Amino acid sequence: MDVNKIREDFPLLKNRDIIYLDNAATSQKPACVLDAEKRFYEKYNANPFRGLYELSEEATECYEDARKTVADLLHASCPEEIVFTRNATESLNLAAYTLSEYLLKPGDEIIVSIMEHHSNILPWQQAAKRYGATVKYLECDMDGTIPAERLESMINDRTKIAAITQISNVLGCRNDLKTFAEICHRHGVILVGDGAQSVPHIAVDVQDLGVDFLSFSGHKMLAPMGIGALYGKKELLEKLPPFLTGGEMIESVTREGAVWAEVPHKFEAGTVNAGGAYALAEAVRYMKNIGFDAIEAQENRLTRIAYEGMMNIPGIRVLGSSDPDNHHGILSFAVDGVHPHDVAEILNADNICVRAGHHCAQPLLQYLGTASTTRVSLAFYNTEEEIRAFLESLGGLRRKMGYE
Repeated sequence: MDVNKIREDFPLLKNRDIIYLDNAATSQKPACVLDAEKRFYEKYNANPFRGLYELSEEATECYEDARKTVADLLHASCPEEIVFTRNATESLNLAAYTLSEYLLKPGDEIIVSIMEHHSNILPWQQAAKRYGATVKYLECDMDGTIPAERLESMINDRTKIAAITQISNVLGCRNDLKTFAEICHRHGVILVGDGAQSVPHIAVDVQDLGVDFLSFSGHKMLAPMGIGALYGKKELLEKLPPFLTGGEMIESVTREGAVWAEVPHKFEAGTVNAGGAYALAEAVRYMKNIGFDAIEAQENRLTRIAYEGMMNIPGIRVLGSSDPDNHHGILSFAVDGVHPHDVAEILNADNICVRAGHHCAQPLLQYLGTASTTRVSLAFYNTEEEIRAFLESLGGLRRKMGYE
C-alpha cells in the first residue's frame, strides 16, 4: 500500500493542514466518491421506480446496482437482503421497531451488550417500554472481552433478541459474532449486529457470521453522509411489518388498507437517497480495490505504533486491552489531571483532530469507571508520520497544563 499515493485521492487531506484522527466518527471522502455523487445528479437525476421513462429507469438501475454492490461486499445471499437507510442508527431503529412488533410480548427479554453505542441501546429500551419487555445488559471484562459462556448463561425461555456490536467504538475490541450467533440460534434468539466500526475496516461475511441483521453507515467508509444499510435475512425481512409507511413501499392502497411491496422496498418509504447509494457503491469499489486485508494490516500497524508510543508517555492510560492488536484502530485514553476536552483542544492547537467525550457510549464508560475520554481512531490513509506527530504533541501536553 502506497499511503502517500492514496492520500492524493482525498481532497480534504490535500487542502487542509491537519492530522485527522477521528475516523470512527466519520471518514474522509476520496475524489472518485465525490465525483460519483455529482455524476448521479448530472446524468441520472430522476425519481427511481416512479417514472416510465428512460431517465427514471436509469436512476432505478443505478440504485439497484448499488444494492447489488453492497450485497456483494457483505456476502449477502441476495440483493433483497440489503435495505438502504440513512445510517446505522436508522438501520438499528428499523430492526428494533419491526422485530419488537413481530416478536415481543410482556415479560420477554432483550440482551444488549454494555459496550453498545447509544444507537444500539435506545431503540431496544424504547421497544421494551412499548411491549412490557426487559433489557438485560451483557457485561464485558475490563479489557473488553465478552466470554461466550456469559452470553449463553443470560439466555432463557423469555429471551427473544440479542444486540451486540462487532467492534466497539470506544475500546476497539472485536466481538466473536459468529460464536454469539451460534449460541443465540441454538436458543431461538435473533442476533442483531452493529457493523458501524467493522464494515469500514475489515472483511465482513454475514453468511459466515450467521447474524440475522447487521447495520452500517456509509459516511464511516468514505461515502457521503445520509446513506447506510441494514442487512437482514430475507426470510425474516419478509415476516416483519414496515417501519415507515407512505410512497413506494406499497403494492396497492385502498380506503381500508394496503398491500406492502416486496422486500426490501417494503422498508424504503418515500423518495430514496439514490445519489448517496450510487456514491456508496463507488466507495465500496474503491476500498475493495485497495483490499480489506491491506486496509486492516495498515490500520493495525498504526495502532501498534500509537499504543506503544502512548505507553511510553507518563500519565497516559488507555482503556481496554493491553494488547494493541485488540484495538482495531481505536484507542480511547485518559491523561492524568487533564480533562478530555482540554486534551482535544491542546491537540487541536497542533492541528490534530481527535474526539473527546462519552462517544455515545455512556453505559460502557460508567461501567469502566469514567465519564469521558479522548479517542484516537485511525484509517488506512493515516501515516506513521502523523502518528509520530500526535505522540509528540501528546507527550508535551501535561507540561503545557503545568505538570512536571
